[in-house]
Amino acid sequence: MSRILRSDLQRVAEMVTSGARVLDIGCGDGSLLDHLHHDKQVDGRGIELSMEGVRLAVEQGLSVIQGDADTDLDDYPDGAFDYVILSQTLQATREPRAVLENMLRIGRHAIVSFPNFGHWRIRLSLTAKGRMPKSRTLTYQWYDTPNIHLCTIRDFIDLCTSLDITVERALSLSSAGELRFEGAGRLANLFGEQAVFLLRRS
Repeated sequence: MSRILRSDLQRVAEMVTSGARVLDIGCGDGSLLDHLHHDKQVDGRGIELSMEGVRLAVEQGLSVIQGDADTDLDDYPDGAFDYVILSQTLQATREPRAVLENMLRIGRHAIVSFPNFGHWRIRLSLTAKGRMPKSRTLTYQWYDTPNIHLCTIRDFIDLCTSLDITVERALSLSSAGELRFEGAGRLANLFGEQAVFLLRRS
């Protein structure tokens, strides 16, 4: 029986069709892959940077290897997967544009989630305090954060447009993963603490 998923990962899982071929990049301990395997019978693979995450995933019988989204996606052939997932990891990559392009080269669809730097509390904190903010989804200090490319929902939409990527679905969520808005308009950018996008090549 699969474990209970974080709410944001449940939103990601809902976007995947049963029996699909899935690559989960930055899969951590394999929680999402495990859920998709048991609940949707996917043919799942994972890439994880940390050896501890790889160990935990492999101990569950999952097909997970150590790898880096910035360097190892080039090794995958075109169209190898139905869905390529990057959950809460895009902002930690060195070349997010190249990673996104690779995801939609090797997968028919991409599912991407990230913390939204356009949330009103972050805007207010920057204005009032003049310092890089911390929040429930951005918990690090500026000097020790792994998040090197923070963006807003509007920034991400602009990137997709520049790459000729079609947004099939967009969700803005609270820090707890509760749905705030369907779509990626101004209110989503203002009130969503994190976002989930289902994408395809145009």
